[in-house]
Amino acid sequence: MPLPSEKMERRLRAARGELAADLVLSGGRIANVYTGEWLGQDVALFDGIIVGLGDYAGPRLEVQGCILPGFIDGHLHLESSMLAPCELARALLPLGTTTIVVDPHEIANVLGTAGLDFLLAASQDLPLDIFFMLPSCVPASPLETAGARLEAGDLAPYRGHHRVLGLAEVMNFPGVVSGSRELLEKLALFPQGPVDGHAPLLSGKSLNAYRLTGIGSDHECTDSAEALEKLRRGFYLMIREGSLAKNLADLLPAVPAPALRRTMLVTDDNHPEDILKKGHLDHLIKMALATGLDPVQAITLVTLNPAEYFRLRDRGAVAPGLAADLVIVQDIKEFRIDKVFKQGRMLVDNGRLLPEVEFPSHPAPPPSFHLKALSAEAFSPAVESDTVKVICLIPDQLLTEMRLMPPPVKDGRLAADPARDLLKLAVIERHRASGNLGLGLVQGFGLQRGALASSVAHDSHNLVVVGAAESDMLVAAEHVARLQGGLAVVAGGQVLADLPLPIAGLMSTASLEEVAGAYSRVKAAARSLGGTVEDPFMALSFLALPVIPDLKLTDFGLVDVRRFALVPLFGPE
Repeated sequence: MPLPSEKMERRLRAARGELAADLVLSGGRIANVYTGEWLGQDVALFDGIIVGLGDYAGPRLEVQGCILPGFIDGHLHLESSMLAPCELARALLPLGTTTIVVDPHEIANVLGTAGLDFLLAASQDLPLDIFFMLPSCVPASPLETAGARLEAGDLAPYRGHHRVLGLAEVMNFPGVVSGSRELLEKLALFPQGPVDGHAPLLSGKSLNAYRLTGIGSDHECTDSAEALEKLRRGFYLMIREGSLAKNLADLLPAVPAPALRRTMLVTDDNHPEDILKKGHLDHLIKMALATGLDPVQAITLVTLNPAEYFRLRDRGAVAPGLAADLVIVQDIKEFRIDKVFKQGRMLVDNGRLLPEVEFPSHPAPPPSFHLKALSAEAFSPAVESDTVKVICLIPDQLLTEMRLMPPPVKDGRLAADPARDLLKLAVIERHRASGNLGLGLVQGFGLQRGALASSVAHDSHNLVVVGAAESDMLVAAEHVARLQGGLAVVAGGQVLADLPLPIAGLMSTASLEEVAGAYSRVKAAARSLGGTVEDPFMALSFLALPVIPDLKLTDFGLVDVRRFALVPLFGPE
């Protein structure tokens, strides 16, 4: 909306130097993301915006180091932090992040529009700006049971919300390429975009068809050839560096210099322990600098580029008329955040939140967890063939491999075989208590005993369990159900560690430090059982996502993602 004339007149007078600025940042070097320069000028703040660069009167704050635009994460699943919006804001602001663009399809897959309404309400009036892309795939595919189904008509009323920007990652890329009417109706909600993509390994004419629909970005590239093909087709490249998928080191050095202006750094899925120990976009900038990228170019990847892609024209640079969302770092190489300003107000000083900064909380929605009674026998089907399909983890990737192996057998039934690192994997429907249970084998976790269970299972968030013993799998599943969602580690029938997630089975109401501590304990408990995966619960959560190749598991059974079809557990086909 246009500013009232009186407000604009005052801002113009401040820009002309006729009114004193509210604050003048003096002594720093400005990262100019438009020209790639460092400018030795003062920055005048007035009425929450930047009114000018240069010599201005007003209260002065001497800063040492570099003045940068506030950081923008262009693709983040808020729920993967396991934090409520107020706690996530509290965690990210000291790291220099002042704006995030979230895809709420995790909570929408559990609670539908009630989940969207909760996040919109819980994220308003925070000192961190949280914008939304409407979830395009609830459920992510027709090959699983979700807690809700959102059609174009369900999403349309949200288009007018001032914090809704566009359509979130369209994961059902086979459906888009084949012209699914349901997906085309959702794409038509935002004919001018922005619409985010999700098309791992898609290439050639199928990629042409996907791009033709108006989808404008992709964050699923895992090698330079894939990234270059998508850049050449006009996609914005979102280079992801999260808690599981780590693509920055492989992709960023391969991006041609002209394409850096169509490239962003995003976190996608970032667990609380990583936020606490490594940071957020500040960590990604450090990684980018370590590849030899020019500092201003690295900063542009998390400021101007996402601002332009998402049409957030009021931010992304240090320039007149833009929001006074600023980050001060004393040394660009060390890249330690010193101060953070939001709309001209200093919220962080010496790397710490100021005590007067408020983070209003919001009541959580009612619990939603409905599990049909189970038995240990459900995890041990009769063996039907001398061949079984196995899901094999690929380190640091969401992709998996499918391998055919001789099945481990005990008394004619499928067994786990820890000696071969073959564990039972189950996905149990938890929204309607239908009793649906998909079963498979997975290789790569390394557990020698016990079981892990989690209600975080992308994207339908059914209950996912992995284990070396069926009895422990049952105990773990039942414990998570009693928690009304969360994570659990079990061995010998005893719960070794857990993390309750009462908000839709996805998020906690506790602080970053408390959630990260509990998360560290469940990871340590998993390692005590022989686990070899750095973040076993993150890896486990993506084994139920049937839109990333090759082989995944849902409550319906095994999914061959390349064929986008259910396949039997036993036999080569």
